[in-house]
Amino acid sequence: MNSFSTLCVRCRCVALQRSARGAIAALGLLMGLCSTVLAAEKPPFVPDAVAPFTTDSRISAAIEFGLPALGSEIEKDIPRRLATIDERVSCVHRRVFVFRVNANCDIWGYVERSGPVSLYGRGDRVYGSVPIYGALEGQGANRFTSRIYGETEAGATIEAEARPELSRDWSLDLNFSDGFRWSEPPVLHVLGREISLVNYAEPRIRTQLAHVRSRALAAARRLDLHDKAATAWRHAFEPIELADNPQVWLQLTPQSAAFAGVRANSRVLQGSLELSGSAETLVGQQPSAVTATALPSLGRDVSEPGTFDVILPLRIGYDMLKDKITQAIATVPPVAGMSIRDVDVYPSSGKLVVGLRIAKASDTDPNAGRWFYLTGGVQVDADGHAVRLANLGVATDDEELAPVIDPIVAQLKDKMSLDYGVAYQNLLNAANEKLTRPLKDGFRMEGHLSSAKLENVYLSADGIVIALRASGDLKIVYGM
Repeated sequence: MNSFSTLCVRCRCVALQRSARGAIAALGLLMGLCSTVLAAEKPPFVPDAVAPFTTDSRISAAIEFGLPALGSEIEKDIPRRLATIDERVSCVHRRVFVFRVNANCDIWGYVERSGPVSLYGRGDRVYGSVPIYGALEGQGANRFTSRIYGETEAGATIEAEARPELSRDWSLDLNFSDGFRWSEPPVLHVLGREISLVNYAEPRIRTQLAHVRSRALAAARRLDLHDKAATAWRHAFEPIELADNPQVWLQLTPQSAAFAGVRANSRVLQGSLELSGSAETLVGQQPSAVTATALPSLGRDVSEPGTFDVILPLRIGYDMLKDKITQAIATVPPVAGMSIRDVDVYPSSGKLVVGLRIAKASDTDPNAGRWFYLTGGVQVDADGHAVRLANLGVATDDEELAPVIDPIVAQLKDKMSLDYGVAYQNLLNAANEKLTRPLKDGFRMEGHLSSAKLENVYLSADGIVIALRASGDLKIVYGM
């Protein structure tokens, strides 16, 4: 039995044999210490049950197509020659001297596409244009009028406006409105008379435009949005490694799909979906693959995909907390000749227990001393990325022990702060790096978590677990 234990036994014997009034004043503090140590029971080890890190979340599936490439695809179905003109018309009705001249003219020529299809987007609409060129000639139709001759040429621009819409069967519709304008209308000059050829050229051009509309729609249908959306849906079920030390995995389980509109800019046409479901974060080994369900029917339209949310767990080991507590109380001078020899930290029914082994400062035995326990809560400053002890108190009340314990409690309340900012930033950076990566089949993932707020705190078996709700955006993209 060491000297400290022997002293405690003697104290108990004295306390039993003599009245409190007859106790030796010099041993008062040690008697209080001994009675507290013996009366105080060690709080049981009872860690929190950590709930699954699961939350409802939304991701975007964006199917992007370059408008220049789409224009080239549509251009393949537009013939170079849009119209061929070969007609006989009544071109002259006039009196020459005393004769009335009625002459027919043969008009021939063509209208051709003179440049490529140009597409650009603005808002929810796609605009297209293609230049055309026409060359026409006219000549008298018989030998008496064969000297009547004229020719002309003119340019025009065919313009189209389309509002792309995704149908419930995943087909892409292009609601066209189109027309064309002449830079200078084609006019044939014969014997001082102007003959407009618009009525001969335009019907053929409009006939070709109807074919162009159907061919453009066929080109849009060949984009096969259903197959690409189904592939994006399958990719959403694949586990994503968010960090590798320790390993943190994200498992998405989509449940529904909604259409979030078609948008376009100067170069890109984008159709967006919102995939809604659950996002679960797991720590440890890679989770088993989740079998992807079939792509569901499109649900209600949404204005835009919602914010992506995920729970990121950050663990602070009790050993790290123990070291920080040891550093904080190392500066507390011994009181009544007593000092702290060891520290223990563990969870007990929602509270954090701080065990302190106290012994006489003069005792050279490294195992000397007895344990007493402080209990309290954990306060997490999410903005400051710090952990502090809160409501710290002694497990048993003993006024005689107060001179020893009070300075320690005060020091831990004022000075004990554990900064987890570096670990937080490392976890966020690792997740952002992992969320942007190539996928198979021409797809890629683009993600960025921009903020995180405190969701919950658990006192688990091996450390404090800080669950952070991180928010940002996550897209599965095909195309550009």
